[in-house]
Amino acid sequence: MKTPRLAVLTAKVLMLAGGAMAAPVAVTAVMDPQEEMRFEMGDGTPHFVLAVRREGVSEGEGVLAGAKVTEFGWHDIQPPLGGDPRGYLRFEAENGDVAIIKFTVRAVFMKGADKPALHDDGFWELVSGTGQFADKRGVGALKIEPAGDPKRLFSLTGEIGEKP
Repeated sequence: MKTPRLAVLTAKVLMLAGGAMAAPVAVTAVMDPQEEMRFEMGDGTPHFVLAVRREGVSEGEGVLAGAKVTEFGWHDIQPPLGGDPRGYLRFEAENGDVAIIKFTVRAVFMKGADKPALHDDGFWELVSGTGQFADKRGVGALKIEPAGDPKRLFSLTGEIGEKP
């Protein structure tokens, strides 16, 4: 009878220990467009795709804080229905180490005071990196908000830890 309990207890301890190895991340970056290409569908709707490269600097807590950030984005938007922004964020730490974050967002238009309000919420995943990020994985939530047109505020929360 004690052996199954011991096995369950050991499994729980190992799971908790594995989770403890991940470090929390909470950063924001005001991203300023450097290059944009807007593709209109030309079908009588306001549907467009925006290819964009934005740059900024991250602030906050965790290994991504203080990094130069570059977005390589593809934003497929269908006002007033919604949209599907996606792309990559390249974080370059002060020491030159690079973290590549893949992001996927769902854009939802909701009633606003004067015009429809756009809500951009999604997730991110650390997919590759160099130096301190080479053997890491990470995941979390991403929110994109206006930061004074044409700038955007990217907020990332989550955790980064060792690859399995």
